[in-house]
Amino acid sequence: MANGHGKKPEDFKKQMEDSFKVNLSEHSHVKKVIGIVSGKGGVGKSLVTGLSAVAMNKKGYKTAIMDADITGPSIPKMFGIGKANYADETGLLPAVTEGGLKVMSLNMLMDNETDPVIWRGPVIAGIVKQFWTDVNWGDVDFMFVDMPPGTGDVPLTVFQSLPVDGIIVVSTPQELVGMIVEKAVNMANMMNIPVLGIVENMSYMSCPHCGEPINIFGESKIESYAASKGIDILGRIPLDPKIAGLIDAGKAEDVENDYLDSLVYVLDGLIKE
Repeated sequence: MANGHGKKPEDFKKQMEDSFKVNLSEHSHVKKVIGIVSGKGGVGKSLVTGLSAVAMNKKGYKTAIMDADITGPSIPKMFGIGKANYADETGLLPAVTEGGLKVMSLNMLMDNETDPVIWRGPVIAGIVKQFWTDVNWGDVDFMFVDMPPGTGDVPLTVFQSLPVDGIIVVSTPQELVGMIVEKAVNMANMMNIPVLGIVENMSYMSCPHCGEPINIFGESKIESYAASKGIDILGRIPLDPKIAGLIDAGKAEDVENDYLDSLVYVLDGLIKE
């Protein structure tokens, strides 16, 4: 039913959603925005973000990472990026890794990477918007957004303000995986954001003697959960000292793995639709 002004309820909903949108920098062109999310912290969202971006970059796509985990940024360290406060007349410029991957994070703009960010939610959300509006990203095929855990201000800001094409949910094998994934999936559904799939981190450990997988956290529940929700499993990343060593050394681009082949396949199809 239309009201006195001739507008239907769905018209107002669309108007409200559009009012939160912010414009990308006029010097940038981003084809696909992929959010990396989870219902809780400590599951490895930044690791999955970094390895996903590296995988797509090696596939030949122009790739970027927006570090939206403002109070706990770890992306710069993963790629060996220190303070990088670059700007010109077009705006802030992202750092570029040795492999050509573009990165923007608040840690790159701080005097000291260990300085705490003691800001309230609206200010933090505003920084995320500025990473979209004020950074000259250039041409990007895939932008991965590393989100903070939960369903608070920043994830809501990203979902409402950026043209997110889909999310990847990060989980672990523990019993509470259902709750972790459920929160993120429910929020995405409420915001009409497609769930592209799940990546399970810390999935297993390979025995150093025989190579057989060891389920450190017990038998994974991800198969049954994904099947019940009709969600694809896009990868399983093991507990591997080699991966941890390279990440700690800032050499995320040197990690060689085929753990995310399904993720690459899905994203490859997404951009070719």
